[in-house]
Amino acid sequence: MRFCLNTSTIKPQPLLKKIELAGQAGYDGIELWVNDVYDFIGRGGEVREVEQALADHGLIVPSMIAIRQWGETTGWEYQLIKDEAHRRFALAARLGAPYIVATPPMEMEGQNHLPARYCDLLQIGREEGVKPTFEYISFFKSVNNLSDAWRIVQEACDEDSSIILDAFHNWNSNSSLDDLRIIPVEKISHYHIDDAHPDIAPTEQKDPDRVMLGEGQIDLSSELTILKEKGYDNTMSLELFNEELWTKDPLEVITSGLERMRSLWAKA
Repeated sequence: MRFCLNTSTIKPQPLLKKIELAGQAGYDGIELWVNDVYDFIGRGGEVREVEQALADHGLIVPSMIAIRQWGETTGWEYQLIKDEAHRRFALAARLGAPYIVATPPMEMEGQNHLPARYCDLLQIGREEGVKPTFEYISFFKSVNNLSDAWRIVQEACDEDSSIILDAFHNWNSNSSLDDLRIIPVEKISHYHIDDAHPDIAPTEQKDPDRVMLGEGQIDLSSELTILKEKGYDNTMSLELFNEELWTKDPLEVITSGLERMRSLWAKA
């Protein structure tokens, strides 16, 4: 297992500082956000500087986040999104990421059109050298649980299709351990590990309600045990959006998170 940092965990830090901190803390990889790289370039930076920082700190990029709006736009707007997908996918491939996250619609309900749209992304991925991996978001109106997400991935009928798992979204959508058990290990691209606010019920939490591992309600050990039983030993990322943690020393936060990830995995 390679332990990675999703940069949302220390969101206020500049991009190159995030990479430096992940290296200092001892992470194997760092999960980057495309918009962070765009912002860095917009302020005068260059992609080669990001490549060099990753190399200097020996970090892999397990996936990048994200491509959005591909599930809700139509007509010429959809063509624009596909054009943007080419740019984002090419950037992810250049930075060595095997996957880029494909996020479903936030407000638009309905799923029947999504397998075909996902297939469009998979074809763009083959052209650019990276695989879009399907995501579900527990507080979105379209695909908000593991079972629906897995069905869409299956309906795409594409050998390059995959699903990115997330402990918070599993718990917050009342997805079951049985839902997790049925997913073939070869279809799992990556795993986000996080915990849920101890005082807010499932289905009522949002991203900022995530808390440090071991301080919330999620039975992380059971999920990790199932992943081990499947033979999953690829990559996982600490992914928190907690504003209180953003105010603390970032190196201390991510060092603690790494220690807890490693301990949970070792005990599962």
